[in-house]
Amino acid sequence: MEVQPVREQPDRERDVALVLLKELGSAVIPQVRSNIHCLTIVGQIEGHMVLPPQNKTTRYEHILPQLVALEQHPDIEGVLLILNTVGGDVEAGLAIAEMVASLSKPNVSLVLGGGHSIGVPVAVAARYSFITETASMTIHPIRLAGLVIGVPQTWEYLEKMQDRVIRFVVKHSRIDEWRLREMMFRSGELARDIGTVLIGREAVECGLIDEVGGIGRAMAKLRELIDAARQQRPVPIQ
Repeated sequence: MEVQPVREQPDRERDVALVLLKELGSAVIPQVRSNIHCLTIVGQIEGHMVLPPQNKTTRYEHILPQLVALEQHPDIEGVLLILNTVGGDVEAGLAIAEMVASLSKPNVSLVLGGGHSIGVPVAVAARYSFITETASMTIHPIRLAGLVIGVPQTWEYLEKMQDRVIRFVVKHSRIDEWRLREMMFRSGELARDIGTVLIGREAVECGLIDEVGGIGRAMAKLRELIDAARQQRPVPIQ
């Protein structure tokens, strides 16, 4: 009697295909070995408070260790940052932005859909930034949620937080501080709020974003920065 071998591999492949179909809508995901890592900032940036389960969130405690690992990884030469975020926790967003700005490896950001509120510093933190034609960015003052104590110190705290964001954006983009403040406190453009919405090319014209473009242009620019970084590396002495 001949014993048939156990066919575990096809069953495992079928299970993987079913998981991919359920989670990603595709049975086959192309696997590409690359020296570029893609990092996504989507939904709401979650900070010290846990958001409801129905919210699409990006947790800063997930992103920061990834950035540390990318800085150390010998095979990763560049980082592509994809943003489609409504903003979120100010300190968490600034923490991510500072980490991106301090990466020694070339990095490029691409705003798709939206890069609103605290997403603005994250977008401009990269060495070169892109925005698509239809993407938007909302610039507005910092808000407080929950219990607010009506004392002068509350206003001073808000003002210091606001200055932190403004200084970072001005330092890492081509926009003037007076213009950023004017757009931030502009009235009449947003319903029941103050601020400014920039669409695609408008963000480039004011100096906030470097260039209008999509994924192809962003990847080409990142490869260009990687090639420049390779040329600047010291040649080992034989």
